[in-house]
Amino acid sequence: MTQSNAYVWLVSIMVAWGLNVVALKVLVEAFSPVAMTSLRIFTAGLAVMAVLAIQKKLAIPSTKQLGIIVLIGLFNIVGHHYFLSVGLKGTTAVNTGLILGLIPILTAIAALIFLKAALTPLKIIGILVGFSGVALVMMAGSTGEFQIAAGDWFILLAAVTQAISFVLIKKMTVDLNVIVLTGWMMITGSIILGIISLLTEPSGYASVLTGEGFHYAVFFASAFIATGIGHMIYNNAIRLIGPSEAAVFTNLNLLFSITGAAILLNEPVFVGQIVGFLLIVAGVLSGSGAVDHWIRSRQLKRGV
Repeated sequence: MTQSNAYVWLVSIMVAWGLNVVALKVLVEAFSPVAMTSLRIFTAGLAVMAVLAIQKKLAIPSTKQLGIIVLIGLFNIVGHHYFLSVGLKGTTAVNTGLILGLIPILTAIAALIFLKAALTPLKIIGILVGFSGVALVMMAGSTGEFQIAAGDWFILLAAVTQAISFVLIKKMTVDLNVIVLTGWMMITGSIILGIISLLTEPSGYASVLTGEGFHYAVFFASAFIATGIGHMIYNNAIRLIGPSEAAVFTNLNLLFSITGAAILLNEPVFVGQIVGFLLIVAGVLSGSGAVDHWIRSRQLKRGV
């Protein structure tokens, strides 16, 4: 991947991530959510490790590095994917995609708290607008009426844990390639998820054997394309064009998740959700710092 084609790759992966919300909704309805998730993440981790091995970049972490990997993975893999899989059982794919769209704003808030990042007026406005959009989406529910589904709270927790993990990755120095770090987080995180499944889902892994061919095709597509390859592409894109520019593309993720859920799952899309979507997009553009970055770039080009 080069800087010139990074944008094309980002659009492609946003399509995959948007449709992955639909895929996960199908999978949690077919299998026990935590057991399925642990196997899916483990499969994705193996895919990342295979790519690293082919590129001769695979590295074994030290004891200290492994401790940091596990700590970050508790948020990035265990917390995020646990809340996501459980939440999807109690809400729609449309709501899930929209609430997850808050991650760039939550990341900006976490950066303010843990990294002492600058707080600008545009970020404050964006954060308020973005949260207003998510509140509207959650209140719209799955029927268009003003009610908050239990699953929505879990999805919000999934977004919060993911945002915290992004800041931890930046804050904690690990002398490992970011893709190597991602692969080991998936492997260790999936093992922890597997233990949680054994404790909370007595027949969790047995349920994974009861699916149809279609379910397994969706499972492997989600694991390999969306989770495995998707994270490698996104991390490379951040390295090439920066986190602010990459965060802007997450708005496409919202669009594709809503469209996919409506077309593939026949989920209704209500006015409250559409208005919430527009507010979230506006909030992400401002609250993530993307607008501030764009303004600074324009000023530098003009020599201001």
